[in-house]
Amino acid sequence: MRSVTLSNEIMLPEVARMLSEGKHVTIRAKGNSMLPFIVGGKDSVVLEGKGLYSVGDIVLAEIRPKLFVLHRILKIDDEQVTLMGDGNISGMEQCRKENICGRAITIIHKGKQIDCNSKKAHRKARLWRNLLPVRRYLLGIYRRII
Repeated sequence: MRSVTLSNEIMLPEVARMLSEGKHVTIRAKGNSMLPFIVGGKDSVVLEGKGLYSVGDIVLAEIRPKLFVLHRILKIDDEQVTLMGDGNISGMEQCRKENICGRAITIIHKGKQIDCNSKKAHRKARLWRNLLPVRRYLLGIYRRII
């Protein structure tokens, strides 16, 4: 398999198109907004196309035209979805359900595949969400370790 690096502006609309066709797409994560669960530049994420989404899912969403984020769903109100990166201590994004392109089904971390739908992954995500008041300190420690 060959690796190609493209800017998000070029790559992610194409990823969204492929997901809308029902394909699974693997992308290399960029940035640190999903620490500690997804490490930018090191981890990859396998995405599947549109389907049912729930609080706690990691999704690829277009929050503004041609601006995509890979963040976790915090809240769903009718058609409005609130997202936040696990590595963020504040700042949330909003989008409509139809702007969700797909959801993460697998995280590839150090060659190991992590099932995003497993009970263990959901427990970890729920615990991390509950630690939001102290997340700043935990992320500071984590960043020094990695």
